[in-house]
Amino acid sequence: MIDAPSIRSVVPADFAQWEQLWEGYNRFYGRSGATALPSEITRMTWSRFFDVYEPVHALVAEKDGQLLGLVHYIFHRSTIMIGPICYLQDLFTAESARGKGVGRALIESVYERAKAAGSPRVYWHTHETNLTAMRLYDQVAERSGFVVYRKQI
Repeated sequence: MIDAPSIRSVVPADFAQWEQLWEGYNRFYGRSGATALPSEITRMTWSRFFDVYEPVHALVAEKDGQLLGLVHYIFHRSTIMIGPICYLQDLFTAESARGKGVGRALIESVYERAKAAGSPRVYWHTHETNLTAMRLYDQVAERSGFVVYRKQI
């Protein structure tokens, strides 16, 4: 790992750097140009991180004033558990920080926050072609065996 970055919650002053990482994340998943997310989604997502009534949270990895990565996670209820479940929704590291432990540090920080919130589980999914990330995920979690279905409505 590079000299360990600090992992912390986002603050309003992070917006410009967070937005660059957010755009990189969305580009990775094909959301750019004609398929880019509308700016109102980005603005709403950002505002949710600072709304105490929202279960949506964001952490960033920072080193020397530069944001190297982001992770967003959401707490929700479950019909099979009492405690809240933690869904790790988005994880992204700057290209220059990949392979240096930043993604692992962000995931571990979500684990810590989930445990503190009384959550018995953290889960996420990724695209089947995201093989580089899956090498890390296979080290820090177990595959559930579940397949995700969805329908646009």
